[in-house]
Amino acid sequence: MRADLYDFGPGLSQPLQTGVQSLPPLALAEVEMLGQPEGSLGLLYRLAYSNDQRLLPYTQARWSQAPAVLMQQALRARLGQQRAVLTGDDGLALMSGPGRMPTVLRVQVEEFSQIFSAPQQSHGLLRMRALVADASAAGETLVAQRLFVVRRPAATADSTGGARALAEAAAQAADELADWLATLGR
Repeated sequence: MRADLYDFGPGLSQPLQTGVQSLPPLALAEVEMLGQPEGSLGLLYRLAYSNDQRLLPYTQARWSQAPAVLMQQALRARLGQQRAVLTGDDGLALMSGPGRMPTVLRVQVEEFSQIFSAPQQSHGLLRMRALVADASAAGETLVAQRLFVVRRPAATADSTGGARALAEAAAQAADELADWLATLGR
């Protein structure tokens, strides 16, 4: 039997307007996933009503890509609605060029799982830490950091409900992060 594969959905259905980007470029570092094996594709859950310290994988459900990659894509898509978001070689090339270097955003995902409070009741939980830094030739200077905690109810008490709740949590966290960056003037 083949495992079900999940992602965060098809994304935007309309192309973004180019030339309307009002905010300065942002260098998005690779998203880090803490507390999970490197490259793990498992869709994880906790039975809070039994033992909330135990992180369990669904046996027949997987993410299509590592959750860190899916989170990176969600952040880049949301933040890219208002600015150029540079990652990988793009960001490094611009940062090493002349002029003002872009703000650097580093994200660490600390929790990304479905939490069951009862056998038929659960929610997706995303806890992520964002660090904003100014880059210079001498290195990075921390500007601000914030912990985002987002809970989204799962419509069903299974991997399908968990995957949808976690995708919604990722979208909400990306929106909250974009709003926070705006309050920082970044």
